[in-house]
Amino acid sequence: MNFDFTQALYLLPGILIGFAFHEFAHAQTAVWLGDDTPKLQRRNSLNPLVHIDIIGFIMILLAGFGWAKPVQINPNNFKNPKRDDILVSVAGPAMNILVALVLLTLMRILISIPIANTAGSTYAILLTILDYAVWINIVLCVFNLLPIPPLDGSHILFGLTGLKNTEVYFKLYQWSTLILLVLILTRLLGKIIGPPIYFIYSFLVNLFF
Repeated sequence: MNFDFTQALYLLPGILIGFAFHEFAHAQTAVWLGDDTPKLQRRNSLNPLVHIDIIGFIMILLAGFGWAKPVQINPNNFKNPKRDDILVSVAGPAMNILVALVLLTLMRILISIPIANTAGSTYAILLTILDYAVWINIVLCVFNLLPIPPLDGSHILFGLTGLKNTEVYFKLYQWSTLILLVLILTRLLGKIIGPPIYFIYSFLVNLFF
């Protein structure tokens, strides 16, 4: 999507919803599994303001992908640290897909209502905002599944392979910011996450329309 001011306004609700539900899912799952750290930091909340990372917020407006403030957890509080850390990591991207499905359901309901869909109408604008929100939630899901620390995908991959607390993981963590920066500046990131984003978006839209 090409960036402009009007589009940024259309994207804003989806960004706030996507970030809030993604981080809430991480936080609440951790609490359910025995770690009260997110609760003590008031991160098990749907208030977008407690989850916003300014740079990540700006990036998703400008580049179409970004991140929120990571939820801090203490795996030592889990009954099964390896399993539960993976579950907490999966919860965020899974929530984004769930939110996308709910938004598509709302769009389906709106479209079934016999209202004139003119270009400048509130009805058309609302559908556009919902469509962008679906897109943003899919972007957040796919981006966060990249196996680069501290993204969710790294916790899942390294947790499943038993390499989470090894030198390999910590070395990758040290270089993760540079890796992401290079991927962004070279536009390789878009080429990597673009195809799965378009595939999931098209697949879900075709389920409803």
